[in-house]
Amino acid sequence: MLTDILIAGCGDLGSTLGQDLATRSYRVAGLRRTASPLPGAIRTLSGDVTQAHTLNHLAELRPSILVYSVSADVQSDDSYRAHYVDGLRNMLTALKSTDSLRHVFFVSSTRVYGQSTEELLDERTPAIPADFGGQRLLEAESLLATAACPGTALRLSGIYGPGRTRLLKLAANSADWPARNTWTNRIHRDDASAFIALLIQRVMNHEPVESCYLVTDSTPVPQYEVLRWLAGKMGAESLPAPDPAVIGGKKLDNARMLETGFALHYPSYREGYADELRAYLATAV
Repeated sequence: MLTDILIAGCGDLGSTLGQDLATRSYRVAGLRRTASPLPGAIRTLSGDVTQAHTLNHLAELRPSILVYSVSADVQSDDSYRAHYVDGLRNMLTALKSTDSLRHVFFVSSTRVYGQSTEELLDERTPAIPADFGGQRLLEAESLLATAACPGTALRLSGIYGPGRTRLLKLAANSADWPARNTWTNRIHRDDASAFIALLIQRVMNHEPVESCYLVTDSTPVPQYEVLRWLAGKMGAESLPAPDPAVIGGKKLDNARMLETGFALHYPSYREGYADELRAYLATAV
């Protein structure tokens, strides 16, 4: 069966994107290591991007779009190299023989920016990784630039949304709040998925797409501001005061993303965490 969009890595984000695209009548296939079926109308394919021989069947699908949304299984340099660099190379090699591929979207991360500064960072800011994760992601972005078809690196900030309760649990217990108060950035899973879908639609309509986008909401914010707001909504008491000075982290500019005409459903953490708070408090009762 021929495929319009092939998604390599169908975790939370990839599955959400695939379901969205399927509702738009695209033929969507999702590649994952296990044979467990993907939700909705996403065709499930088995394969491991770190094992090139398991990808030999992909060229026959003749996809128009590849979305590479794989995650490393552990926080180690070896895992990041295997999943982001070698894995992307294996996928590009597997699809090299097909002339159908029009664009590759690589889900990267703002981790490529290791610098701490008060200046707004955007796509024109040189990426200076500070750790192995940022280095390997940037290496994969460089590999993407050598592909036979155009490619776009999507540098996502911290993803949050349904089922992601780490920050909610942290806010509820101020004794565990970090000693440092840094600048933070985030993007709701549904906004990230919707933006990628918009870019795919642009490619299919032969409209221009940039080679890199920062995918983040419109509100860079100190971490303590978010924690204090969440704690207040949860009725927490005895909160630390005053907030520590903001030191470190980074502030990200999403102007290029918004210039596409994309409208964020969750422009700040306040809108984004409203539903998550309701669900979290309902289960905590």
